[in-house]
Amino acid sequence: MNDKKEKLYWRRLDNSAKIFPISAGKRYSTVFRLSVVLKEAIQPDILQIALEKALEEYEFFRVRLKSGFFWNYLEYNPKKPIVEQEKEYPCKYIEPKENNQYLFKVTYFDKKINIDIFHSLTDGNSGIMFFREIVYNYIEMSHKEEFQEELRIKRKFDLSTEDSYIKNYNKKAKGNNSSKKAYKLAGRKIKFGAISAIHEIIDLQELKQEAKSHNATITQYLTAVLIYAIYQANYLKNKGKKPIKVCIPVNLKKYFPSNTISNFFSYITVEAQMQKEHLDTFDKILEFVKKDFEEKLMPEEIQKTMSGNVKLGTNLFIKIIPLVLKKPIVRLSYLEIRKYTTTTFSNIGRIGIIGKYQKYIEDFLMLIAPEPVEKIKCSACSFENHIVFTFTSILDDCSIEKVFYKFLTQKNIHVRIESNEILDIKDGKES
Repeated sequence: MNDKKEKLYWRRLDNSAKIFPISAGKRYSTVFRLSVVLKEAIQPDILQIALEKALEEYEFFRVRLKSGFFWNYLEYNPKKPIVEQEKEYPCKYIEPKENNQYLFKVTYFDKKINIDIFHSLTDGNSGIMFFREIVYNYIEMSHKEEFQEELRIKRKFDLSTEDSYIKNYNKKAKGNNSSKKAYKLAGRKIKFGAISAIHEIIDLQELKQEAKSHNATITQYLTAVLIYAIYQANYLKNKGKKPIKVCIPVNLKKYFPSNTISNFFSYITVEAQMQKEHLDTFDKILEFVKKDFEEKLMPEEIQKTMSGNVKLGTNLFIKIIPLVLKKPIVRLSYLEIRKYTTTTFSNIGRIGIIGKYQKYIEDFLMLIAPEPVEKIKCSACSFENHIVFTFTSILDDCSIEKVFYKFLTQKNIHVRIESNEILDIKDGKES
């Protein structure tokens, strides 16, 4: 870009992204992480070049956050992105001054490459596109003898930064949020602000067969296992009474026409009222989850949820309040909203990789930042014959993770455990 374009280039935040800069901080980072585990040690010099090349293709990500009078906005960032060895816990708040103002951070450790992304920049599905470009570039440059000729057809970008929420929402649709507060996971927090990451690497074909035997999708099945694990390991012990509520992000591009690289997701909330619905066995929980998914994933229900959220961002009263006054109001509202969810589970599905690159890759991982209210958050992604289910937690206890592991292995599903060793999960042995 020439100097003139650098000075003029800016864009508004999408409807979801507006809230994140106001509510984010060291306690609520609103950061997610994508990682790739390669089969050889990372060469940082090559990774730096791979990142810079990816930014040439995905210039949407070459931005920094600025404060306007009413809202934050994004503008072109002329600085060089930083690549450094991983030394922080995953999904930590990205300090702009320490990161050349970028809203993502690329790190490496041993055979692993990470990208932490602030949610104001994009969502998980678009984040994968950018991260995959970095990975492709890295493999090509670290194996030049095999990739002497251009094997990939570079995407001719038809992507945009439009606000697909505003484009697709229905002003007349009424919201459908539950008024019941959620069960809050109980337990002591890990000391010194540490975050535990426990990856349960599951045989995908065996999991598919098990889910199919119950006429369930993989996401439905894993959601039911998660609720069961919370019920057995935390809810009963603490005599829980409020519903276990699991927030499931939904990719809105499956429901509405959009080619945006900005955020475009909504969510459904599975609300398991354990006593009222007599959900005291896994089979009962799974049947409930399947029914709840079916009802809440109807297009008209997705439209209601998405439109209800858009109305908040387009509310005239909120729009005209100066940003400096919005911050305390939004932060208090955000804290209140979090009380209506026990945990979040995001399954971004299969990460597709061009065949010739696959042999250099072991696995992909996704992690979501836990927070003071949602002390555990869960995520999953699949690559080849693995699906990696990840718990990120600030609880000084991994009994939920252990019950989850034990349940799957008792179903003759092979699972192996990897972690950042913040918590001891000794009985999570490779099966």
